Amino acid sequence: MGSTIDIETAKRNAAKKAVADHFDPSARYIGIGSGTTIKHVVEAIISALESSSSQTTPPDINFIPTGYQSRENVLDHGLKDLKFDSLPANTLIDVAFDGADEVDLDLNCIKGGGACLYQEKLVATHARKFICVADHRKLQPRLLSKWPSVPIEVEPLAARAVLQALELLGSKEPKIRHQQAMEKAGPVKTDQDNFIIDAPFTTLLLPRDIEKSNSLHPAHEGVQGTGEDGVWEVEKLAREIKGIEGVLSVGLFWGMNGVEAAQAGGKTGGQKPVAAYFGMEDGSVVMRRAGQQDERVEL
Repeated sequence: MGSTIDIETAKRNAAKKAVADHFDPSARYIGIGSGTTIKHVVEAIISALESSSSQTTPPDINFIPTGYQSRENVLDHGLKDLKFDSLPANTLIDVAFDGADEVDLDLNCIKGGGACLYQEKLVATHARKFICVADHRKLQPRLLSKWPSVPIEVEPLAARAVLQALELLGSKEPKIRHQQAMEKAGPVKTDQDNFIIDAPFTTLLLPRDIEKSNSLHPAHEGVQGTGEDGVWEVEKLAREIKGIEGVLSVGLFWGMNGVEAAQAGGKTGGQKPVAAYFGMEDGSVVMRRAGQQDERVEL
């Protein structure tokens, strides 16, 4: 058995490969997500700019952050930040780099572990392409395989009503997320001053699981994924939760990616990444892309 690397090195490897494949120094607008993996993306972007023969310099690129910590990451590296609502009209972000808590075979994602899901979804859906960067723990066949719950941003006044509605959808003990750093600390607040609810569900199905019996889920033959016995398909659950009054955003990223949205004539991007990069324990990087087999590459 070969040697293994630590998680931070795995994240760094994924970031380097993702940036090498998708960062264009002549881009005008780059989305920068939240979380520990993205600091490695920013470092890889700076390295790419320094080694580029292009005349483009960091101040010529506008970096659109997905929250306070994301903005601090941009500023700490001497890059120019631009608030999402300052994007020129009818302008798409060239590429958005962000992490994920879990990614399934169809590139649906769970996001929101860092409580930035609303702004992350704003940036992703206004990018020509969203590129996901993560480590091997996030590479799964189905959502909620390892990650325990779906993060949901809710208006505080509606939080209790949303909890009750989630229980009716089959969530087992959904909870308002609380600060963990301090004893008796209150609920986590998002950049929009909202609460986060973490809602556990059983492993989420893909359309292929509903269309025919799947070897991963033989007990689900004939199931429609509409909540019977607590079993949901990704899109159907996302739509149900989003329809609850008081919900601002759901930490399920599903539907089309940016390329598919453009091909369909859409004026904005899509929620799903066009590709996801996972740093593996052996030092390699696995690329998961829409409609293709996972590909492992050595750095």
